Amino acid sequence: MKLNSLAFRLFATAALWTVVVLPIAGLIIFSLIRNHILNGFDGQLKTYVWVVQAESLGDGATPARPTNIGEPLFGVTNSGWYWQVKPLGKGVGATLVSDSLATSTLSSPYEHSAVRDGGGFRWLDIRGPLNQPLRIVERVGRLGGDDDGPLYSFIVAGPLDWPGTTISNFGLVLAVSLAVAGLGLLAATYLQVRFGLAPLRKVEQGLGDVRSGKAEQLESELPAEIEPLQIELNQLIAANQEIIERARTQVGNLAHALKTPLAVIVNEAEARETTFSRKVTEQAELMRNQVTLYLDRARMVARVGTIGRVTDVRPVAEALQRTLERIHRAKGVDITLVCPENVRFQGEQQDLEEMIGNLLDNASKWCEHRVRLKISVAQAALPSTSHVLRLEVDDDGPGLSKSERSKIGRRGVRLDETKPGSGLGLSIVGDLVSSYRGTFTLEVSDLGGLRAIVELPATQHRADEKQA
Repeated sequence: MKLNSLAFRLFATAALWTVVVLPIAGLIIFSLIRNHILNGFDGQLKTYVWVVQAESLGDGATPARPTNIGEPLFGVTNSGWYWQVKPLGKGVGATLVSDSLATSTLSSPYEHSAVRDGGGFRWLDIRGPLNQPLRIVERVGRLGGDDDGPLYSFIVAGPLDWPGTTISNFGLVLAVSLAVAGLGLLAATYLQVRFGLAPLRKVEQGLGDVRSGKAEQLESELPAEIEPLQIELNQLIAANQEIIERARTQVGNLAHALKTPLAVIVNEAEARETTFSRKVTEQAELMRNQVTLYLDRARMVARVGTIGRVTDVRPVAEALQRTLERIHRAKGVDITLVCPENVRFQGEQQDLEEMIGNLLDNASKWCEHRVRLKISVAQAALPSTSHVLRLEVDDDGPGLSKSERSKIGRRGVRLDETKPGSGLGLSIVGDLVSSYRGTFTLEVSDLGGLRAIVELPATQHRADEKQA
């Protein structure tokens, strides 16, 4: 996907939403479950301390040893589950501990000035035997239900690594699950974007086929939302063809309408040998040349505007190579052609023949013996066309200075009257190149003479299209 493409915008928006929302949802879920696990652990400790207190209290002067708390781990040494009944006054009685505590004792939250909560419980997180983290819950009560009875601390402790491990395991599972879900959503979003925008690629390919001459209109079956676009584009293509044909017809009619009156004027003027008749003949010929020039330009523009006209370059170049070598056989001109297979020019064959023919003919006139025509296709720098056809014509002649090169291309300008021609060849090339929105430049050739460079719109090689 390109950064400025519609597909990237849709995918990036959905991906950003997924990346932001899933972590937030994960944190909320993790926080809720964590609180639930910790509250459950605290609730379990409260239950055990209630049981310890109930089992210990009685009518005697000393507390009884609890025997049925409901957790076997209270009898396993250093298991992390402990209970303790401890007198808070001096000389009141002995401290009772679970078998799991062995000879150890637990700190009293009451003695650490822990604040009692609304249920009458005090809480404290400490390090117990073997340096294990413990959470202690304590209730303080008197024996025998007498307000003056001895005060005892009833404590139950549980291992903090138990809820911690459960929370960590849940967090890991939650993170993996959300990561997989996120990747799945991103993959689904990518497929959705590609699938949803696939008809637009069909439109792009169809327009490319129309532009390259392989089709006359868009014919793919498209979704209902894009079908009106297809209809409008086909109507636009048909209207373009109609305008071009109408322009050609009008140009032809104008040519016939003007040439006949001009021919009559010239014939009448030539029948008389006067200064006036010679002037009329001269101006009529000038008018005829101007009419021919602008009619040719009009035909040229009409051809350039036609959609779907494509010309194979190599056959045209080979035919012109053979023809010009025969024309300049007496001079011994050797024309070298470098051209890949299946290169195509996006335009009329007649215009391509005109450009290559004039460039080769000019080089053949000025060269010593060598002329080279190199044709290549390159990626276009401008977004208006995907590829450019590059024509390079070199010769080993005397070449031109920078000032002389700036004059070449002006209609009728000739730097050497001894060479045959009218001086219109490179001017015609310049007009044609300009009509196709190409470029025409002159440089110094590595053969020693002049290098003419023309860049024109091209289509991709057929081999490339098959691979695509």
